[in-house]
Amino acid sequence: MTSLWDDLDSLVDSPSSFTTKNGERGTIQPKSGFDAKDDAVALRKAIEGLGTKEKVVIDILTHRSSAQRQLICQAYEEATGRALLEDVEGDTHGQFEDILVALITPPAAYDCHEVMRAMKGAGTKESVLIEIFASRTNEQIRALNEVYLQEREKKLSFDLKKEVSGDFSNALLLLAEGKREESTTVDTQKAKEDAKTLYDAGEKKWGTDETKFIDILCQRSIPQLRQTLVEYKNISGKTLQESIEGEMSGVLEELLVAIVKCVKSVPAYFAECLYESMKGCGTDESTLNRIMVSRSEIDLLDIRADYKKLYEHSLHSAIESDCGGNYEKTLLKICGGED
Repeated sequence: MTSLWDDLDSLVDSPSSFTTKNGERGTIQPKSGFDAKDDAVALRKAIEGLGTKEKVVIDILTHRSSAQRQLICQAYEEATGRALLEDVEGDTHGQFEDILVALITPPAAYDCHEVMRAMKGAGTKESVLIEIFASRTNEQIRALNEVYLQEREKKLSFDLKKEVSGDFSNALLLLAEGKREESTTVDTQKAKEDAKTLYDAGEKKWGTDETKFIDILCQRSIPQLRQTLVEYKNISGKTLQESIEGEMSGVLEELLVAIVKCVKSVPAYFAECLYESMKGCGTDESTLNRIMVSRSEIDLLDIRADYKKLYEHSLHSAIESDCGGNYEKTLLKICGGED
């Protein structure tokens, strides 16, 4: 893993998922000749028949874009007077139900519900909050905030403040505003100054000034931060990731490292998360579902390529050996092919 994260050559000019247009590197594309009413009828027959015909449900939901799936939901409700989501929840169960619900839910609402789940009950699941807020664009974060406000009638930041604390809270709340700078122009002089500020706040002094790391990593644009990573290594001789890992600990370290990894490569970051979700005994299905569905129309092709590069086996084969039944079939359709 280290070799990938340490390699900063050509970083500044390499493509970024933060600027990838939806659909360009996704495995799920809009279906041509799409007819929402036809799909709604087929789904109704599959669900209302004796025993749900899972193959029909899987084929339709994994071969339509998210926008098309929303049109199917409307057509289904008009035809039956019932919500497709509720019928799927009533007719399926377990992980298969969860992945179908994820596919039916609009992306911003799905992100929002994952954040809600992470904050629910005893103990906040910081790793979920880190993954979402480190990897999403401003537009995605703002859309998530809008859904949260509609559903909870209060701001997400209000509830986040109650769940997290300290420097981690400061960093997360900055990201949750969705106000990261978006300029694509890189100011090399500023990158050098920021790199020196980070070096002086960490490696160079006794104790670490976390606020400097938070201000720069949570607010600068992605192209600007890429240049800063290069300048930092020139000054320090180490990568910024190595410095953060050496200087910090706990959830703040986890968050800042995730930001740095996403600045370098969102697909490689997600390839690593997918590997972690399936390695060892047991599978973290909620992480697996969240990444597979949320990246299926953005950069899942790139995630697949990075997964193969990093782990010398394909994402497809990992899913095959780790999952089973209709759940596995659905994931493999989203994955879209063997590498």
